[in-house]
Amino acid sequence: MQRYFVQETFNEQNELSITGESARHISKVMRMEVGEKIVTVVDEVAYICEIVSISDQIVVRQTGDIVPSPEMPIRIDIACGLPKGDKLEFIAQKATELGMHRLIPFKAERSIVKWDEKKGEKKTERLQKIAQEAAEQSHRTQVPEILPPISFKQLISLMSDYDVVFIADEEDAKKDNRTRFADKLKKVYDNKSKSILLIFGPEGGISRTEAEGFSTAGAETMSLGPRILRAETAPLYALSAISYEFE
Repeated sequence: MQRYFVQETFNEQNELSITGESARHISKVMRMEVGEKIVTVVDEVAYICEIVSISDQIVVRQTGDIVPSPEMPIRIDIACGLPKGDKLEFIAQKATELGMHRLIPFKAERSIVKWDEKKGEKKTERLQKIAQEAAEQSHRTQVPEILPPISFKQLISLMSDYDVVFIADEEDAKKDNRTRFADKLKKVYDNKSKSILLIFGPEGGISRTEAEGFSTAGAETMSLGPRILRAETAPLYALSAISYEFE
């Protein structure tokens, strides 16, 4: 069944109206008819609903059935140094499919791309739209929050909000005695941690100054194997490993 995130709430008759782009998608793209069923996600609960009427807005009514939540049992936020091109869009989409809770771009020392503040709001809105579409496609009950880019110092200040913080440092991957990420995740699982922040650099990786700053603030390095991964690949690798451990 098609899934739509809705801001409205159900009335006393257990009905609500879907408007805007979602309504157009239901009527014009999917060409759905009265009596067909969809899933509407309201306040992170997925309700199976029946279409009652179709016009400029779509009115649906609860059937009484709820779809179980597929969300990660642990909150995973991703901070990534601003990458080139459309890589941030790729990360937003694929990381949403893999269970990311929030995406935090940051202005890394080695970031080549410069964030245009004048166009920044529209870029963030586009990333948020990509995340919502990916959340609908992957049948999630949460849409990850996409933050506008923050500074290195601002990211350091956010670290205290998490139980565990890992940084992907390519220098760690080169060590012969690196600690396996699976072993570190096992400790996180055993300690019943509720939130993890994963930090990744841009194409050039995390600088030595940044790595030292993160480590001083309490971050641990995570080794994602002996191979050096691309900026857009590393977050997906880490999310997959966490999903394997916790789900």
